[in-house]
Amino acid sequence: MNFMMYKGYPLVRKENELYYGYMSEPYVVFLRIEKTQKEYGIMTAKKIEFYQMSTDLDHPKITQRAERDNLYEALDVASEWLSRSKS
Repeated sequence: MNFMMYKGYPLVRKENELYYGYMSEPYVVFLRIEKTQKEYGIMTAKKIEFYQMSTDLDHPKITQRAERDNLYEALDVASEWLSRSKS
């Protein structure tokens, strides 16, 4: 399992699944890499589905869903979702 920070939020990856955000906050974003492609000898994500979901274990729910063809675009949208959910 790998851990890093992106735009002030933790990003944890295990294989093709990522969690983005703090579990202590109301929402996190779950990302799943659905398709990869080899470019210049490196495997890159080409289809990512992601969901903003509640961290409330008693009332879990998905509040937003999106799909992007680039991991950085998906993370930028996810970052915006998490920023807005704080307000």
